[in-house]
Amino acid sequence: MVSKRFRLRNISLFHVINTLILLSLAVVTVYPVIYITAVSLSSTSEVVQGHVTLFPRGFNLEAYAQVLTDNRVPRAYLNTLMYTALGTAINLLLTAIAAYPLARRDMFGRNFFLMAIILTMFLNPGIIPNYLIVSELGLIDSVWALVLPNAIWTFELLILKSFYENMSESLREAAVVDGASEYRILFQIVIPLSKPALASIGLFYFMGHWNSFFIPMIYLNDANMYPLQVVLRDMLIFSEGGNNASLVDSSALAPQAMKNATIVLSMIPVLLIYPFAQKYFAKGVMLGSEKG
Repeated sequence: MVSKRFRLRNISLFHVINTLILLSLAVVTVYPVIYITAVSLSSTSEVVQGHVTLFPRGFNLEAYAQVLTDNRVPRAYLNTLMYTALGTAINLLLTAIAAYPLARRDMFGRNFFLMAIILTMFLNPGIIPNYLIVSELGLIDSVWALVLPNAIWTFELLILKSFYENMSESLREAAVVDGASEYRILFQIVIPLSKPALASIGLFYFMGHWNSFFIPMIYLNDANMYPLQVVLRDMLIFSEGGNNASLVDSSALAPQAMKNATIVLSMIPVLLIYPFAQKYFAKGVMLGSEKG
């Protein structure tokens, strides 16, 4: 009885309001996902009549069958997987290498390089200079146009640099005494101990590549190289303009079901990866704020 009274006394107005706000945000975030999934699994008549809310009506997988039989969607799906895997690997490798010297306080010109890197967050030259550079390098219509210009993100670089700075200096000193080079210290000591931080920024890199559609639209002219997000954008434009014959017969299947089925397919890798990366994400954020 005493413990129940004690718990009730600890429940303040702030906790009540905070819980209500978090519940509201959870509903606002989860409802669109549930609705999109329900529409993609519902029959055409139920979708057209607007009877679908939270649960599928007239369950069928025709929309998914239509999406997967269209050659563009599976090809775009594979393109996105390749771009995301290659881009994230390059991002993590170069970010880990670049953050290490910046974390060394005895590095010559460290403050100058840090200031120059931070300025890029506020003085972005824009898409036209980037396009001219990519074009002059002959990277148009290639996968390198999508991964090399964004090989290192400034914010993620600063996060990893701060993580390196908070690591125990005695580890490096012991390795130096044993005769280890800087490359060996980085690849055999620092990077293995930085897995939580790398998983944390890797999740951001992964999401950035997976959801990217503007950069592929600028640098890719070959439709066979389009990622999934660009194909999904084309589907949305065609369906809104009443011309989606290249994907599906409008009289046989509702355009909403087609769009939502493609959206659900695009969310599957993220939903599969995030539960496993979440613990590293939280741990990386906490370790980055601790010493030692």
